[in-house]
Amino acid sequence: MVAFLFPGQGSQYAGMAADLAERFPEAREVVDRADAALGFSLSEIMFSDGDEAAERLRQTENTQPALYVHSLAAHAVLAARGLSCDVAAGHSLGEWSALAAMGAVSLEDGLLAVRRRGELMAQAGDVRPGTMAAVLGLEAADLERVCQHATDAGDGVVVPANYNDPGQIVISGDRPAVERASEAASGAGARRVVPLPVSGAFHSPLMAFAREGLAATLETLEISEPRVPVVLNVTAEPTTDPETIREKLLEQLTAPVRWAQSLEAMSGMGVERFVEVGAGKVLSGLAKRTLGRRTETATAGTASDIEALAA
Repeated sequence: MVAFLFPGQGSQYAGMAADLAERFPEAREVVDRADAALGFSLSEIMFSDGDEAAERLRQTENTQPALYVHSLAAHAVLAARGLSCDVAAGHSLGEWSALAAMGAVSLEDGLLAVRRRGELMAQAGDVRPGTMAAVLGLEAADLERVCQHATDAGDGVVVPANYNDPGQIVISGDRPAVERASEAASGAGARRVVPLPVSGAFHSPLMAFAREGLAATLETLEISEPRVPVVLNVTAEPTTDPETIREKLLEQLTAPVRWAQSLEAMSGMGVERFVEVGAGKVLSGLAKRTLGRRTETATAGTASDIEALAA
């Protein structure tokens, strides 16, 4: 079995998807439709390697649509070559890309929702500022206890936000609580704690403002059954049910991304090959570290990647 994985924020880069749009008409069509739906040239921000464009790409309201469009452009090229999957999943924002690629939402509807999601998350970071840190080499149960103790100390909230692989969990919350938890994690045996340069405390209760705002968008969003099951971040379980998808897309904003658990679930379903569809190679690395020899990975983010896959 094959799974398609769709990347989230952090995988963007200057010039993203430019080679796909130049080489493949299917990718160009996705990019053109996206620009038309948004009413501005997102592709100019994506394709340019200048400093001004790079700064605009770093703004989350642009980053999220750019990653979504890159993934859908890459997927369109794969689909045109008869390359498909048995199950799909996406990391955080990438869940939207997975759902659009599998036909659960239209390209345009998903894009406008993702743009709104990015705007709301940026605003939530202003309404209640917070931060995140990656904790390496500490067991999940130990880190969960550390976060609970730091929260109980009264400096705000800190929670596990991304269970990326068995050795890497990202924590998120109010800055004093994250700093307290980071120090305690080091004392509890973490190999390393890395503060992350983020604009908000994503996947934590501090994103409540974004969740409230996105509820109206999701209420009216047309969601169909995806062509294949999509393993959701919040549950780490596959579903094709539109109402479950609607509910969990909203919940995802304030809940942890159970990525390692999602990879294990797909492996348990019989998936042996994971193809990362879109920007970067982050998810391929997480799959290797989580599943080891049980898996084969490939990337499909550039023209040369896809030509190699289709050969």
